[in-house]
Amino acid sequence: MANPYTTPMPPTPRQPDTRPLRKRKRVWLGGSGLFIAGALIVGAGNSEQEPVEARVKPATTITATVTATPKPGPTVTETVKAKAEPGPTVTVTKTAAAKAADTNGDSGSQDSTGTCSIVSNSGNCYSAGQFCRNSDHGAITTTAGGARIKCTYSSNAWRWTYA
Repeated sequence: MANPYTTPMPPTPRQPDTRPLRKRKRVWLGGSGLFIAGALIVGAGNSEQEPVEARVKPATTITATVTATPKPGPTVTETVKAKAEPGPTVTVTKTAAAKAADTNGDSGSQDSTGTCSIVSNSGNCYSAGQFCRNSDHGAITTTAGGARIKCTYSSNAWRWTYA
């Protein structure tokens, strides 16, 4: 077994061609002779064909040009009616007088049967903290309990707040 840690032996040099020089010349001469013989055979085989001349006879060309002018068509006119711009929105606010507080010591209590001047679409009174409609911005009304509330802009929204 060979030691894998030793340096490898360099390869042996190539042996010179073992054929004699006279045989190598014969191979070249034989190959050249076959090439020339093939060229002569191909050249002699083409001699039986005659070249064909391609002559193009001139042809008569007829060109007809027709120009058509269209008849004038009917003119179409479209009438656009102007749309009426919406008028300003009028909001009517009724102010109701608040009843005086009872003199029996309840200074903070109010009448629970108060009327609201502005009601929601469903007919209910607004209370503080609810969102306002666009038509109610800046308006003042009362809650169902009679407290005054105003539609103001706060916390990125229009809301009813105590006035």
